Amino acid sequence: MSQTKIKNKTNQHVPVLLREVIDSLSPNLGESYLDLTAGYGGHAREVLDITQGRATLVDRDENAIQNLRAIFGDSPAVTLLHQSFLHACEMLAAENKQYDMILADLGVSSPHLDNAERGFSLKNEGPLDMRMDSSQELTAETVVNSYDEQSLIRVLREYGEEPKAKTMAKSIIAARPIQSTTELAAVAKKVWPGYSKVHPATRLFQAVRIEVNDELGQLERALPLLKKLLAPGGRVVIITFHSLEDRIVKRFFKQLVGDRYDAEFEELNKRPITASADELDINPRSRSAKIRAYRKRK
Repeated sequence: MSQTKIKNKTNQHVPVLLREVIDSLSPNLGESYLDLTAGYGGHAREVLDITQGRATLVDRDENAIQNLRAIFGDSPAVTLLHQSFLHACEMLAAENKQYDMILADLGVSSPHLDNAERGFSLKNEGPLDMRMDSSQELTAETVVNSYDEQSLIRVLREYGEEPKAKTMAKSIIAARPIQSTTELAAVAKKVWPGYSKVHPATRLFQAVRIEVNDELGQLERALPLLKKLLAPGGRVVIITFHSLEDRIVKRFFKQLVGDRYDAEFEELNKRPITASADELDINPRSRSAKIRAYRKRK
């Protein structure tokens, strides 16, 4: 696969695995593009610089939509949708839309993590929020302070793969009411005392965030729709950030990929693409990112 040269643009947010995403999407002039988690427009800007074509950019975060509107709002070829990627897929599939390229970057954006008021950061004090869509009702505060023990154990085991799920659930209940992210992180530190390179609250915060935003449920229901939304010969690229997401994507496409004459898709990278040493130096948050890319056969 040829290596696409990414232009150096100062004062521009550069998203994770940018060069690798562009190489996998292989955009061509005039092709259409669907970005299901457009965020702050880094991937979309590079794609549209090449294609000059039609694009639909989706995000459920109002702040991201405002940013995308500032970048692309004057372009009649760009449609912005303030929706979850699942609802966007359902709507677009019902309209029989198809695209030459589809991208889903499933990670939490840096602005989410860096803005303590959003409640995603386990190091900076903020409210127990963790909503990607600030208009939804369910928050981390509800999960942490209202779920019973068995429900907490389920969330911690299924979404955080937390080895001490039962102990963690009991400790959370004992510490109620928990009012901030730092208070919640302190509970995990008591369950996992001692030094660790990985913060002891990492799995806990991941589990609660996934529960709040229904991340895995949305992914499982959206994947079959991507098959319909992708045009023949089109490419789909999915970036995952933990094993739970990656497993769902891998299992779904495994049944569609193969050397059989009737296989619907071909795999563009036999092994998931991960961040290079150069990218890790610039963006340590890309360490867990994995790209899986597929082409729909004509």
